[in-house]
Amino acid sequence: MSFNLVTALYIAASVLFILALGGLSNQEKAKRAVWFGIVGMALAVFGTMAGPQAAITSWLLVTLVVGAVIGAIVAMRVEMTGMPQLVAALHSFVGLAAVFIGIGSELDPPAGLQGAEIIIHETEIFIGVFIGAVTATGSVVAFGKLAGWLDGKPLTLPGRNILNLIAVLVCLVLGWMYLNHAGIWTLYLMTAIAFIFGAHLVLAIGGADMPVVVSMLNSYSGWAAAATGFLLGNDLLIVTGALVGASGAILSYIMCRAMNRNFLSVILGGWGTQTGPAQKVDGEMIATDVPSVAADLAEADDIIIVPGYGMAVAQAQASVSELTRRLRDKGKQVRFAIHPVAGRLPGHMNVLLAEAKVPYDIVLEMDEINADFPNADMVIILGANDIVNPAAQEDPNSPIAGMPVLEVWKAKQVIISKRGQGRGYSGIENPLFFKDNSRMLYGDAKASLDQILSALG
Repeated sequence: MSFNLVTALYIAASVLFILALGGLSNQEKAKRAVWFGIVGMALAVFGTMAGPQAAITSWLLVTLVVGAVIGAIVAMRVEMTGMPQLVAALHSFVGLAAVFIGIGSELDPPAGLQGAEIIIHETEIFIGVFIGAVTATGSVVAFGKLAGWLDGKPLTLPGRNILNLIAVLVCLVLGWMYLNHAGIWTLYLMTAIAFIFGAHLVLAIGGADMPVVVSMLNSYSGWAAAATGFLLGNDLLIVTGALVGASGAILSYIMCRAMNRNFLSVILGGWGTQTGPAQKVDGEMIATDVPSVAADLAEADDIIIVPGYGMAVAQAQASVSELTRRLRDKGKQVRFAIHPVAGRLPGHMNVLLAEAKVPYDIVLEMDEINADFPNADMVIILGANDIVNPAAQEDPNSPIAGMPVLEVWKAKQVIISKRGQGRGYSGIENPLFFKDNSRMLYGDAKASLDQILSALG
């Protein structure tokens, strides 16, 4: 295939990727946007394989087929509850690819480079390998935390920020030595340090910050891909990497604003800093049962449902959708309140509700619905904790003080569906559970909702 035709395919793929990103901002257009991305990636892979610089071998074809089969199997088998850790794992592949490509280009450099071209090429190698290594191990640690294989609490080593600074400075010195041809060992040593730095960076971040971490790693993987694109002279990889890097950075910024955090405080670890003892929580958790909740639902006219990760774990979205349909058929107003960091992946709750055919127009963001809670007859919380924690507003010493939350406690009645009395992913006590208008409905969310549906008739 001629170079001009490959360029045309790359341009078409770039346009499709841009359309995919634009479409994902709207739930109704999201499915079409995903198809734009799929077609764009197919054109990109085909154009790269059929280009004049590619050598199609049997090994390449076998690798592509094996990778495609594994990817398809994993995608079909993964549950929506496992999507956050799958995304984190895929980010690690992008990082590793950048590391391997960079080291491979150092071992087998392009022919004909002279003077400044050599310096530019080696700079591209160094930057690509560094970002790729940080992304790879950081993503593996994020996967472990999201999957429950690693403790969600931040690893707070003494002087951890100083250790991170030293690691970066050492890598910069090694970079200077590498550019001055001290030997390939400088690249290898920098890679090892970057691997450790990436792991420690995410280990120091608390589990409640994981949604931001996932989008942050998404940004890192994009910049790693862009650096690799410069290294290979591949314009499409540069454009695609820049799109992913920029969109991930913007999403991280938006989510940090939603948590009243700044990006630096997140990547430096921890879930906020306590300035004193937390306020004592008085009272007790009062349990309720399915018949009582069903009776209250029958009396309520304005109902707001707040989904959290517990809904995803219980796979209760279909039951939620059916409950919504029945209540709306009886003339009741039912809406959903979505916090920007609900779940463990940006947009996690929106995808689950869309999958269950919940109408898009009743799924509202925090800023759209927070003012309506005082008028709500009932709020049903399905496995959410930190995003409905009044301590963010009431306790200046709370680790989440200042974080914007869904003000559910202002409703006339609050029903919290939880498996038990345990704390949320961040381990922070929630005074909401002890308030006079709150009742705890213990048990699996799907089982509880199914029983409520039966009681409603």
